[in-house]
Amino acid sequence: MLQTLLNRRRLAKLPKTDLVAETVSVLWSAADYKSTVLDLIQRAQHRIVITALYLQADEAGEQILRALFVAKQQKPDLQVTVYVDYHRARRGLIGQEGARTNNDFYREIAKDYDLPIQIIGVPVKKRELFGVLHLKGFVFDQTLLYSGASLNNVYLAEQNRYRADRYLVLQNQVMTDAIVQAHQQLFGDEEQTPELLDDEDYVSQAVKRQSRLWLKHAKATRYQYADKTDSALRASLLMGLGRRNNELNSTVLALLSVAQQDVLIYTPYFNPPVALARALRKCLKRGVTVTIVVGDKTANDFYIPPGQRFSKIGGLPYFYETILRKFVRANQKFIDAGLLHVKLWKHEDNSYHLKGLSVDGVKHLFTGHNLNPRAFALDFENGIYVEDELQQLKTLLEQEKQVITAHATEIVHYSEIETVRDYPEVVQKLLGQLRRIGADLVVKRLI
Repeated sequence: MLQTLLNRRRLAKLPKTDLVAETVSVLWSAADYKSTVLDLIQRAQHRIVITALYLQADEAGEQILRALFVAKQQKPDLQVTVYVDYHRARRGLIGQEGARTNNDFYREIAKDYDLPIQIIGVPVKKRELFGVLHLKGFVFDQTLLYSGASLNNVYLAEQNRYRADRYLVLQNQVMTDAIVQAHQQLFGDEEQTPELLDDEDYVSQAVKRQSRLWLKHAKATRYQYADKTDSALRASLLMGLGRRNNELNSTVLALLSVAQQDVLIYTPYFNPPVALARALRKCLKRGVTVTIVVGDKTANDFYIPPGQRFSKIGGLPYFYETILRKFVRANQKFIDAGLLHVKLWKHEDNSYHLKGLSVDGVKHLFTGHNLNPRAFALDFENGIYVEDELQQLKTLLEQEKQVITAHATEIVHYSEIETVRDYPEVVQKLLGQLRRIGADLVVKRLI
């Protein structure tokens, strides 16, 4: 009871800004996401600030990048800044070693235009394995498009495949100003976060210049805006990096602590940290209905269909599934009691990348946070927390839920989930090796 009270106070103390329901919308598909991004780029008059894990060197990525350059040529005073993870910019896709990097791609495209744009590489840690820039949010003047999606073919529904995500669109100057100012403050030092179109030798030294002082500063940074809560519909911008004093992680756990009726979770990779698993268990024990919508292993980014050349990264979807099966088995009694609902999303050969949390129909978290140990401890994350006392967004978010769950099947018993014995032999061997050397525990913390 005391902890619940403290968490209510924690949520109440978050700085908030008023929202107007009529200025809030969601997009229904990856195709809508692509067309909306291109439209907003074209219509922007003063500023475009894009923050994403990566802008990929592929067909859809090129469309977006060229659209940004064209917008700059047409409106020279337009601020165009793209923040991406430094390490992701320095390579191509996993399994494509030796191919041109994303940074090579940026430089090639830039040669075609007279006026440059800014593409900033952010090395959160000295190695990608130990943390990346996972902040999200696209600002076009006073419009904020927030999604867990990055920018490449599959996120933008190019070539008849898509990666499903959530897409929140807000018209709000307070929030857009706060994001732009915070990201400029964090990533404005070229010694720490270089312009990727600058001299190659200079850029390549950036990760070596990454300092503990900058990291400490990043962990302490919060979005700044006046606390104004006159409205029953209001929002908080959240940021989090590291295990301690992580505002975003604390909000996730606080939301679960105060839940009274129901919890809805979207997550692409089922690998909850101990604190999150414990919080979910407490929800169920006190009679809160918990619904988890997670991607089927075949809808995982890294799934490799049988018959295709296998690589070790293809073992991840199976690894996640073993964790899910263990969780469902441990909580089967709550499924039987109608309190726990686990739904697996699968739609043809498309993939699932949705994140977020809703509590009691009035508290909602939109985020790129994967709700896994990596997000809780290593990656630089952000999110938007919305309080909707009068449930003005209820119809909109119920529509979103229906669109998402149209491709989801509910698990009624843990035996419906495959065991290791059901997996391809190469996967069985890989998972067996991880267990024998104790590496499975390490992998669990890093993914």
